[in-house]
Amino acid sequence: MNATSVIIAGPTASGKSDLAHRLAMRTGGVIINCDSVQIYRGIENISASPFAGRPITPDIDGVPYKLFSILPLTEQISVADYLNLARREYDAAIGAGRMPIFVGGTGFYINAIINGLSPMPDVSDDARRRARDMVAENPDAARAMLGPDCPADPQRMARALEVLLETGQPLSHWQKLPRRGAIVPCPTRILVNPPRDVLLPRIAARIPQMMAGGALDEARAVIASGWDENRAIGAAQLCRYLRGEIDADACNENWIVRTNQYAKRQRTWFRTQFDADIEITNAPTDGDVDALVQRL
Repeated sequence: MNATSVIIAGPTASGKSDLAHRLAMRTGGVIINCDSVQIYRGIENISASPFAGRPITPDIDGVPYKLFSILPLTEQISVADYLNLARREYDAAIGAGRMPIFVGGTGFYINAIINGLSPMPDVSDDARRRARDMVAENPDAARAMLGPDCPADPQRMARALEVLLETGQPLSHWQKLPRRGAIVPCPTRILVNPPRDVLLPRIAARIPQMMAGGALDEARAVIASGWDENRAIGAAQLCRYLRGEIDADACNENWIVRTNQYAKRQRTWFRTQFDADIEITNAPTDGDVDALVQRL
């Protein structure tokens, strides 16, 4: 094989996780998570983790799995923290003579692996606390401080605000600085991108499986932990159902609609931001695995 490492990306329910597992079985690879929700423990069904419905162990079928279910819902992780962890697992796999196989659909994690990150200042606990309190208690004031570039996501808003409070410079100032920390050489980029008429039924079929696996109990844990339920499609809908804000039918329908919308955004991102070396335009098959082994 000529490839040093690979990154398998694609929209939700595209089959990228299964492809990564089968490729790792054939090549002796190590799978490294590249999904910002599957990194959390206790929401394996909601996040469609490879560990949904199974014990969380260091490997599956002898394939090592890294950075899955490693954080409790009470903890936060930055992209920089993730990149440090991912580089550590990459180095360990290379040192063991095994191919690192990154897999996931989170754009800012994928971008960090491929392009690195701009250097960011250390932020004090006080600035971090002040930022999160302001976002939670007075989001309008936080938006006013951050101006037109204020992120919509509360976690990203808090991150931008804590940098501004700590340094007096907006996050965009630091983001314009030269990037560092990318995986070199760049992983071979594989995009799993089945057409819409294939993807949407796969999304709809997956939700009953998540429910049967215990997604409702996971949503109860999300509420108990105070984790931001809006960070995971499915968690938001189930938490609303548990609070009596919507009924079961509306929960299921909204879950499907929001997942479809998310898949559409992912497809747009991959089309414009992910320069794939190899694209698989169907739900992956054994033939696709054979072709990848030959090509890599």
